[in-house]
Amino acid sequence: MARMKHALQRTLGALAVLVALAGTALAEPAKVVVELFTSQGCSSCPPADAFLAELAKRDDVIALSFHVDYWNYLGWKDPFSTAESTQRQRDYRAGLGLRYVYTPQMVIDGAVQAVGSGRAEVLRGIEKMRGRDRVAVSAARGEAGALAVTVGAGADGADIWLAAYDRQHSTEIRRGENSGVTLTNANVVRSLRRVGRWSGKKDVLRVTLNEAELKGRDGCAVIVQKPGGGPVLGATAIRMTPKGS
Repeated sequence: MARMKHALQRTLGALAVLVALAGTALAEPAKVVVELFTSQGCSSCPPADAFLAELAKRDDVIALSFHVDYWNYLGWKDPFSTAESTQRQRDYRAGLGLRYVYTPQMVIDGAVQAVGSGRAEVLRGIEKMRGRDRVAVSAARGEAGALAVTVGAGADGADIWLAAYDRQHSTEIRRGENSGVTLTNANVVRSLRRVGRWSGKKDVLRVTLNEAELKGRDGCAVIVQKPGGGPVLGATAIRMTPKGS
């Protein structure tokens, strides 16, 4: 009887270890948000665009490409540029205490910025931000274009942003500084809007996606962030298209 009891205890202990390991393997890593402010009309941007495409492959990074519109007057109108992207960068200018906006610029978790092609500085910024405490954020897509966003408890409130993006676009540039070049952009943000306010308490927000967020989009990111271009407190991203498509 004693031997059977001891064997049972060992079996249960082994099962507990396996469960713990499985939980670790399945846990989603904390996501660092990297935002590239870029333009197809900027000759300095292609190296940063390629770098962002590399970052987009990492499991611990949400890499987003925001195309600004203030380069459009120099001969090539970027088809993915929006006033919303430009305004978001201007908010970061104020939030980070910068004197001006520029491209290519990467902003990491809303708290650190660097030249978008400066690999070493960007990677240092990502590592620095990886160690921060974060608010748990998750999202699940339901029927009829609904999205359920769950935000865990935290110290205080923040805005909740929804960024819908396309996985990749290749564009043949016919005019401007990049004339004659075919550019590839990754995780191109096509729609950005503030969908709610988080009070600091655990909450579930139900968001109805609009046509711009649904039509042909490959994914969307949910970003919980302090107002006015402040730090990102937590984020997640979900796939919008079926696997294999």
